[in-house]
Amino acid sequence: MTKYFTRDNLYYFRRTLTNPVDSFYEIRHREQGSVPLALVTVFAFSLCFTLDKIFAGFIVNTVDPRSVNGLTDLVSVFLLFGLFSVGNWSVTCLMNGEGRLKDILVVTGYSLMPLILTYIPAILISNVLAANEEVFYTVILGFGVAWTAILILMGIMTVHNYTLLKTLITLVITLVAMFLIIFLALLLFDLLNQVYGFFFSVYTEFSLRG
Repeated sequence: MTKYFTRDNLYYFRRTLTNPVDSFYEIRHREQGSVPLALVTVFAFSLCFTLDKIFAGFIVNTVDPRSVNGLTDLVSVFLLFGLFSVGNWSVTCLMNGEGRLKDILVVTGYSLMPLILTYIPAILISNVLAANEEVFYTVILGFGVAWTAILILMGIMTVHNYTLLKTLITLVITLVAMFLIIFLALLLFDLLNQVYGFFFSVYTEFSLRG
């Protein structure tokens, strides 16, 4: 297990915050990325997302803490993470992208680190804000979102060896692919539910006649 959390992997993980292009290049071409480390980052982001809904000050928090379900948040975050990664991989396979699914998972996971770093001070500050000072909370989280978006953009561009324009087009198509995957999954679920209902009704009919 320690081979996934080596000093080199942790070094490039931290380095993505300050030198993302070189770090993502090393991750793609010199196998410096760690999928388990990326998954831990996604888990940490999910935890921060849940803690924000529970402990953020009432000035900025419109969610009832008693209604928060950490497990639901965790599943939702990992589903979106997986959908984006698979969607981008499927699109870039058709657009001569050089990145592998592993690279996309690592890039996306590592890119969430700025949000984790900004959630913590945002939660703390939100509890001491006055009614007209919620802009500070918004600015801190907005900075984290922008930083994460830039890292994802640069990461996808680097691992696939794309231009900026092609990367932006790919990301838009990736969103479309995500909706298609969701639609097909729901269609498959509905089909399986109908098949189950048919066989269950047949079983019930035979049981009643027997």
